Amino acid sequence: MNHETKTPFLRLAKRDGMEGWKVWCIRAGSIVVALLLGALVMGLVGANPLTAYGTILSGALGKKTAIRQTVKIAVPLLGCALAIAPCFKMRFWNIGAEGQITAGAVAASYFALFWAGRLPAPVLLLVMGLAGALAGGIWALIPAFFKAKWNTNETLFTLMMNYIIIGVVRWLQGGPWEGRKGSQIIPQFDRAACLPKVLGVHCGWIIVLALVVFMHVYMKYTKQGYEIAVIGDSVNTARYAGMNVGYIMMRTMFLSGAISGIVGFIVASGANNTLYDGVAGGVGFTSITVAWLSQLNAFAMVAISMLLAVLEKGAETLQTRMAVPTSISDIITGILLFCMLGCEFFINFQLIFRRRKEGAK
Repeated sequence: MNHETKTPFLRLAKRDGMEGWKVWCIRAGSIVVALLLGALVMGLVGANPLTAYGTILSGALGKKTAIRQTVKIAVPLLGCALAIAPCFKMRFWNIGAEGQITAGAVAASYFALFWAGRLPAPVLLLVMGLAGALAGGIWALIPAFFKAKWNTNETLFTLMMNYIIIGVVRWLQGGPWEGRKGSQIIPQFDRAACLPKVLGVHCGWIIVLALVVFMHVYMKYTKQGYEIAVIGDSVNTARYAGMNVGYIMMRTMFLSGAISGIVGFIVASGANNTLYDGVAGGVGFTSITVAWLSQLNAFAMVAISMLLAVLEKGAETLQTRMAVPTSISDIITGILLFCMLGCEFFINFQLIFRRRKEGAK
């Protein structure tokens, strides 16, 4: 008895490859779709979509002061995305950048609060940066060690470590580092412990752009970057090639945490000039989106970080000028990110519909 195998009406197949121009057409199309959906949302709340989008752009890029604020938002996003990129390339899911930023900020703040009058300003800032990098690296090294030694779940481990270091900062706020008794506030840094401004923005943007070049070279042209790529493709292949996978994991996570710690130093010394429990401001989580949208490309991260910064800064202006709730701006940002991430599905996969057999009516 013969049984005909039924072909599914719709099936999914991985693409072998796609021409570059088609890839960029899909990505551009996703942005157009996101803008149209965002316009629909604005129309539902009674706002003119064209006016609203114009307000977002002018609010983020219309004046020098607005551009400076936008850059200040983009700097930690870009720095943190650079930090987690090598981990994600290695398929080590570092969800603890938020805590690593905070750890770096704590270490930098110690020197800002207690060494400001004992070291010259340039030396003090250098020590703060090194302390931030070391603290962030060590904080990231802890889950990496447990992963290498006992194969623990790095996602949960790094996530939980975020809350531990945030709790430490809250203790410092209400205890040893509290300024006025009962205020739960750490004092502002001395001027010598604050990053100088270049073109109206703290010089952290120069540090982060230097890190862009460094990470591009590190990932593309060094032995360490090659080892990260091999482990990401296959751990077994890496072991067969004689690589010390555990050591490479710890080394990469230390580097990731060190860069996050530098971001913590930049935020504490450049943007806030103090330390508080929300110093990371959710950057550690948002940067995951930046890293994925950029396909772990260091230079693409610059554009994605600026795009998100424009949306965040423009949303504030949209609320004040057009009385549009910030929640609407968050919805539009979410739609844009969803469409940009979703387009990668159509780049990597194709939908195949069952064809009607010849002679069938």
